[in-house]
Amino acid sequence: MLNVLNEAVGLIAVRYEIEPVAISDRPLEELNNAELGAILQEHAGRKLKVFVRDYLSAVDASLFTTVPLSQVLSGRSIPAELADSTINDISDEAILELLVSNLSTEELRELVLTEVVGLEVLESWPVTESLFNRAAIEERVATEYPGAELQTHSWISANFLSSPMSSVPAQAGIRTALLGSLWVLAITMAVAFPLGLGAAIYLQEYSSDNFFNRLIDTNVRNLAGVPSIIYGILGLAIFVRTLEAITSGSAFGVTDSNGRTILSAGLTMALLILPIIIINAQEALRAVPRSLREASYGLGATQWQTILNTVLPAAIPGILTGTILAMSRAVGETAPLIVIGASTFIVFDPNGPFSKFTALPIQIYQWTARPQDQFRDIAAAAIVILLVLLLTLNAAAIILRNRYSGKLA
Repeated sequence: MLNVLNEAVGLIAVRYEIEPVAISDRPLEELNNAELGAILQEHAGRKLKVFVRDYLSAVDASLFTTVPLSQVLSGRSIPAELADSTINDISDEAILELLVSNLSTEELRELVLTEVVGLEVLESWPVTESLFNRAAIEERVATEYPGAELQTHSWISANFLSSPMSSVPAQAGIRTALLGSLWVLAITMAVAFPLGLGAAIYLQEYSSDNFFNRLIDTNVRNLAGVPSIIYGILGLAIFVRTLEAITSGSAFGVTDSNGRTILSAGLTMALLILPIIIINAQEALRAVPRSLREASYGLGATQWQTILNTVLPAAIPGILTGTILAMSRAVGETAPLIVIGASTFIVFDPNGPFSKFTALPIQIYQWTARPQDQFRDIAAAAIVILLVLLLTLNAAAIILRNRYSGKLA
């Protein structure tokens, strides 16, 4: 953990192909969308279509130039008169307007820095070396990187949380990955919690002690120990391929026919944590004293009334604790998402269950696989954010358990 924190802050050497003052007499941070768009048109006008494809397009790259803009920019702002045109049918000015109206100021600024200014991070140093060997670092920069600028940089910052991914380490962020993780987690819990709780109630309260029910119970416990990559293969076979019409959204009018979506990921993760939720909920229900059930029956309550009004309130602390801990496992899983085809580089935010996506563990994996040391620093910052998210979920489990336990005491 100390090594991770050490890599998350330090000095970086940066160099510009074009100094920012050469393209604007004001700092880039002060420019609005229209001014940033004008810079892009002047210095990178030939790449405007590429920017639309990489930052705005909702369709596969092979379809980008052939389908109408209403499909390419599904969910985006687009003039009505351009809806039926393709990207090749409209002028550069219209393409620029699409970029300016649909990208945030931060995203346009990143485009200017990447494509016009040519911001390059040459080397980075961890915080300990930055503090105790600054003179040696300055000498190294002057010798090996003439004209480079030495800056103190924290990879963990508000900009890191709010920025999309970028090929420039200093401009890269985890917003897209964080939103993808939250979307997947929401679908996972919406599916796994009611199914898991219902199965636990049946197995614990309704099922008789026979061979068939004992077999189900044994298999549920075995499934909790199955490696996560097996669930990824199962999700690929069922949700991505067999149920592609549903998980891609094509059955509901969504144009992208690829099943590698948030919905597929959420359903796969639901399969992964479902046995854990069932087992924890069973243990919580089993821990409720039998005397409470008998007292409820003595007052004339039915079995369902007893479960709903007596057993579940008493078991809810254990159920919630187990569920949140299962969520923590889902947040940190990488293998199933890789198997079902989560994106490793994506710059537009997911806006629904049929969106392409990435997630924090996938992004960390992708950054650590990059050859540049600077991306390992970003990965360290993302690991810290992921640990904070996991600790928050664990703390929520403890708080909810104590709160409900206090009410029932």
